[in-house]
Amino acid sequence: MSVNKKVKRVTTHVIQAMKTRGEKISMLTAYDYSMARIIDEAGIDIILVGDSASNVMAGHETTLPITLDEMIYHASSVIRAVKRCLVVVDLPFGSYQGNSTEALASTIKIMKQSGAHAVKLEGGSEIQESITRILSAGVPVMGHLGLTPQSIYKFGTYTVRAKEEEEAKKLIEDAQMLEKVGCFAIVLEKIPAHLAEKVTAAVNIPIIGIGAGPHTDGQVLVTHDLLGITKDFAPRFLRRYRDLFTEIKGAVQEYIEDVKSKDFPNEKEQY
Repeated sequence: MSVNKKVKRVTTHVIQAMKTRGEKISMLTAYDYSMARIIDEAGIDIILVGDSASNVMAGHETTLPITLDEMIYHASSVIRAVKRCLVVVDLPFGSYQGNSTEALASTIKIMKQSGAHAVKLEGGSEIQESITRILSAGVPVMGHLGLTPQSIYKFGTYTVRAKEEEEAKKLIEDAQMLEKVGCFAIVLEKIPAHLAEKVTAAVNIPIIGIGAGPHTDGQVLVTHDLLGITKDFAPRFLRRYRDLFTEIKGAVQEYIEDVKSKDFPNEKEQY
């Protein structure tokens, strides 16, 4: 029997046991109570309350505009729905970079006000001090390397990262540093599959990939992309399991037609 099915609550300890046993880790995003309840009941291992809420929930072009208070709102909604999975919350842009004191304050605010289980930060050696400070307060930290969307204006593009030898070498070193300081897992975003395989073998903590090939310890996708609610985002790594944009639009059009034609509500749908 899988580690996943034996436990009542998924914790960082359970996630580590899954890597040790070679059981793949499943992770999806959620930002609201209703979606989180469905995903948790389906048996997901980890829900990420991602700063991607900035894109899919608020319609911003990047993840940069979302605030700490907005992340707490989304995280609180998710926590109220979840009974089993581990919930990780992104620290948003500007709440931790360059200031470890602010990083800890932001984390404490998230943990106290939302009830989240862990936080995720983007970056390697440049944010080591912030990670160490957060960990010293007893809060589990998930790292994030490769394409780090909060640094999009530095990169200038969402293209694949670490294709060059120097950047690939730094990525492996950063992953080893994140393990050494105490992170419980790392997300690798949009890097070559062979490099992700190297990183996964180079550290003992779980590596979760998005656009990083099949050799990582687990996978993460944005739920709205997986379900086909978003239409304009179609990277190579995304598999759409449904086309809910078309399904929902069709249902709404049927409702409009039924209202206009006076078919809704009928005799059975009134008091």
